[in-house]
Amino acid sequence: MKKTPNKPFLLTVALLVFVTLFSSCLKDDPYPLYGKDERPAIIYNWKATADTLQEATYLAFLAGDGKTFKQNNSGNVTFHYWPNAHVLDVLTDGFLRTKNVSYSQRMKSLLTGIKEKNGGAYPNNFYDDMEWLALSSLRAYDVTKDQAFLDVATLLWTDIKTGLNSSQGGGIAWKKDQLEYKNTPANAPAIILACRLYKLQNKAEDLQLAKTLYAWLKTTLVDPNNGLVWDGINRTGNGAIDKDWIFTYNQGVFVGAGFELYQVTKDKGYLADAMKTANTSINNAGIAPSGLLKSEGQGDGGLFKGILIRYFTLLSKEAELSENERKNLKNFIKFNAETLYTSGIAKPSFMIGPDWKTKPTGSTDLTTQLSGLMLIESMASY
Repeated sequence: MKKTPNKPFLLTVALLVFVTLFSSCLKDDPYPLYGKDERPAIIYNWKATADTLQEATYLAFLAGDGKTFKQNNSGNVTFHYWPNAHVLDVLTDGFLRTKNVSYSQRMKSLLTGIKEKNGGAYPNNFYDDMEWLALSSLRAYDVTKDQAFLDVATLLWTDIKTGLNSSQGGGIAWKKDQLEYKNTPANAPAIILACRLYKLQNKAEDLQLAKTLYAWLKTTLVDPNNGLVWDGINRTGNGAIDKDWIFTYNQGVFVGAGFELYQVTKDKGYLADAMKTANTSINNAGIAPSGLLKSEGQGDGGLFKGILIRYFTLLSKEAELSENERKNLKNFIKFNAETLYTSGIAKPSFMIGPDWKTKPTGSTDLTTQLSGLMLIESMASY
């Protein structure tokens, strides 16, 4: 007579089948019990990630002098002025967020280190370089009230204004030995700086210069149809505009210039200009393919996206914008940040490359690391 298996045996067999099937599913799908739209959401901890990235950046890129920061994390110890100016900005971000004195100590040390590495003086040959250090020094002064930072910003502003001349109809030159070449990188940050100094010191000449530079920049290097910002004019001495040089950097600083002028004038035309350029950037496949800011390589280009993010973030918090405008800007920044968070940060080094959807391999430049850090600090600031 055929024997009927007892209940414990049947339960054991059923359990083994379930475990086998479940394990098989795990090999193909990390969330086998969920449908595609039912998977648990990722928890993004922006502040903790910002803390980790700040420390990883400091440890990986601090130069041998213990004050300034080197070109990359794999042996190139070259000092570059303008990325170090942006290090001061991201340290200021950290200080604003945490109020931790270690940031203010590093900020002050970096300020003195830049002078030492730059031949014992703060001015250099590039007007845009000086503008970035002046801007970061002014922000550092705003949060620490340390007069040394304001003194550097004031000194540099005096030097920057020597680049203003009538070649190409106006504007500030890119560098001191090429005074007839004008570009967005030397003019939009100067507008931002002039507006912020005006807010602090109320000097009418600073506001007037900001307006003059903005009028020249908008007329000369901004596409009137869509707000797209071109790079420069007369680079090769033939009066041509570099319309094929479309960088994230230029869109960001023009947005920043319009935003800052709106802050001090309340002229909504400036705010409208900023939104026009921002919307074009968000929807332009050459700038943000599929909504993700493009890779612009390492070197100087590695910093470009972070600069855009910094000024888009400021714009996204402007109460005068419509709720939908603020939402669109924040969602754009959020999508870039979430992509970087999940796909672009190498572990355990916490290094960031030029492509925010791909973890870096090999050497990482200070510039790309800073851009990623700016993005994460942006999300932590909301």
